[in-house]
Amino acid sequence: MAKDDKRELLLQATLELVATHGFHGAPCAAIAEQAGVATGTIYRYFENKDVLINELYLSLENRINTALLEGYSEEMPFRERFLHVVRGLLKFFISSPLEFKYIEQFHHSPYGVAFRRDRMLGQTESESCCCIYSELFRQGVAQQVIKDLPRVVLFDLAFGPIISVARNHILGFIQLDDDLIEQIAEASWDSLKR
Repeated sequence: MAKDDKRELLLQATLELVATHGFHGAPCAAIAEQAGVATGTIYRYFENKDVLINELYLSLENRINTALLEGYSEEMPFRERFLHVVRGLLKFFISSPLEFKYIEQFHHSPYGVAFRRDRMLGQTESESCCCIYSELFRQGVAQQVIKDLPRVVLFDLAFGPIISVARNHILGFIQLDDDLIEQIAEASWDSLKR
């Protein structure tokens, strides 16, 4: 098996176990067993479990970023760019329930708190999807098309409901289709526009 294959198996096993059982329910031995490798193999690719967890998050963030940038253009009017990002994020989450569960757990764990703080407050420069949102919010406030609120509040208003709706879809409380996704994106825009 190629080196990259084992690394990907470990990342996938971590995703599955953490999404299903949480961080504490995913010890290295269980991750290795799920991946079909010896426990020591983890340490050939990742310094420790914390590094594995963070690298998986960054990998997922990169996948989200790629999905959001598909069809995205800086030339689009501001409102259309915002709606594109909201629709893309919601569609990614509902089509990737394990990834959604992992990201939610990461954000609400000690692993994610400092990471999110840096990203939401703009203290790190990165090509992450979070920076797409940050730049949209910066431009929207500067152009006076969205409310002039602290960035963390803009995140909560725009994406808190999206995360809640995605969770409800994944739990089977609601079935989202393209029409409903469009209505939700418009409602998200309504919460921010001036």
